[in-house]
Amino acid sequence: MPRLRSVLPVGSPRWAVRLAQWHALGLADDDLDKPKIAIVNSSSELAICYSHLDQIAARLKPIIRAAGGVPFEVRTTAPSDFITSVGGRGGYILSARDLISFDIEAMVEGAYLDGMICLSSCDKTLPGHLMAAARLDIPTLILACGYQPSGCCRGEPVDIEEVFVSAVHHVLDGTDEGRERLAECAREAIGGPGVCSGLGTANTMHMVAEALGMTLFGTTPVQANSPRMWEAVERAGRRVVEMVQEDLRPSRVLTPGAFRNAATLLLATGGSLNAVKHLQAIAEAGRIDVDLFDLLSELYDRVPLLVEVRPNGQTSIEELEQAGGAAECLRRLASILDLDALTVEGTVLGDLLERTSAGEASSRIASLESPVRRQSTLMPVRGTLAPGGALVRSTAWVQERSGEPFRGRAMVFHDQDRIVEAVRDGQIQPGTVVVLRGIGPRGQPGMGMASFAAFALARPELVDHVALVTDGQISGLVNQGLVVAEVTPEAAVPDSPLGRVQDGDEIVVDLSARRVDLLVDEATLRQREPYQGPESLPDGWLGVYARLASDLRRGNIVKP
Repeated sequence: MPRLRSVLPVGSPRWAVRLAQWHALGLADDDLDKPKIAIVNSSSELAICYSHLDQIAARLKPIIRAAGGVPFEVRTTAPSDFITSVGGRGGYILSARDLISFDIEAMVEGAYLDGMICLSSCDKTLPGHLMAAARLDIPTLILACGYQPSGCCRGEPVDIEEVFVSAVHHVLDGTDEGRERLAECAREAIGGPGVCSGLGTANTMHMVAEALGMTLFGTTPVQANSPRMWEAVERAGRRVVEMVQEDLRPSRVLTPGAFRNAATLLLATGGSLNAVKHLQAIAEAGRIDVDLFDLLSELYDRVPLLVEVRPNGQTSIEELEQAGGAAECLRRLASILDLDALTVEGTVLGDLLERTSAGEASSRIASLESPVRRQSTLMPVRGTLAPGGALVRSTAWVQERSGEPFRGRAMVFHDQDRIVEAVRDGQIQPGTVVVLRGIGPRGQPGMGMASFAAFALARPELVDHVALVTDGQISGLVNQGLVVAEVTPEAAVPDSPLGRVQDGDEIVVDLSARRVDLLVDEATLRQREPYQGPESLPDGWLGVYARLASDLRRGNIVKP
């Protein structure tokens, strides 16, 4: 076993005060010579996605002790899209990802612990965990803690996506009966702890972590508190101690080949577009030379769609798990993967895939030769309106209507609530490109959500006849209509074309060419006044984030 950094020189002042502190906690003298393992726990009573993590942490502690380690539970910030999005116009959601990574750094690096196992749940925790792992480069294992079971309302299946969509529709329709149904379904939508069901950002990131090699193979997606999850807990507790003994660090796992595998899986599953900026942030934290947007652009025509999980299609996340999950998807992608990529198992991906048999319901997952669709529902685009790139996630438009360029006139907004009002009042007509700007990482600050606007525009009379273009992000539960999100450079950047769009400008979204173009000549654009972001930034965390975060194509990671 390599020398443990947590073992301090006997007789030194720091050794002595540690001995005093840890003896008072009940540790024995010989515990000081054992691997010290952080159990990174984002438990919170604010959101159901975190409500079972204390149980997992409690189970891990005796497992780690039995394996020869000493566990220390460490707490972090715990954001939730549906709870902590109220303040700061939603700016605390994405920015909290970086807080998580710094929470971990302050505690794990400050204490000079030897390794960590991260209890990853909601969608910002896992990228925050991996950002910290890449930065600290100590043996780290990600434990995906599972998705929540869906519920039933009035005899029909219901989940958080349905509640999300129905809430916007209720704002538009506003009937008493609709309000009563919405309240009833909201109470029944979630049947237990864990992340949102479906292939939202959380389940996407859980699977992406497996493709990166940072989780135990064959453990994503998984239903929270299921026997499979508890089996993974047992394996993970033992394995993280072994990783310290082997000195297996993230820098050996998080290679360009691993990111290529993650991008391939992301396209093959049509996962959340938010995963792109998270993967880039992880690469930036580890100083890994990877450009995720360029990588997706390169792979797009080579990687077909192998499975359609809600909201991309009708396959449930439960059915994907039964079919073999990420492991089965990777097995079917083997011929185009980097099979020499090392994993936290201590062996390369190719060896793990050779040991994997087809899932019992693997017909849910197609093959490379006979895919569900020839192209992913997640598409990178560029153009004169988005010279730095943007992302589209749409089953209907990417797969069924990509040969039909959408041409429309701009209608500019700076508040998605105004878009909802405009839809309700009949102000948005077919042939409109709704431009929602000023909600990027700096303009917000913290980056706002455009999900309500996307759902509002998904009305039957509009969904096939309008487009939404925004520098904000959308929820991983969104796959309705034609939405071009995360446009870069964002409007708050002085030279941004998006910041100079005016009502009535013609915009073309051509998915067959993977372009979004503003049909205004450059000379005219230069004469226009740019969009003016906020005159001043908040004093608190959102101000810090807006000042220090990199641009979107570099992952929006806080870097001095």
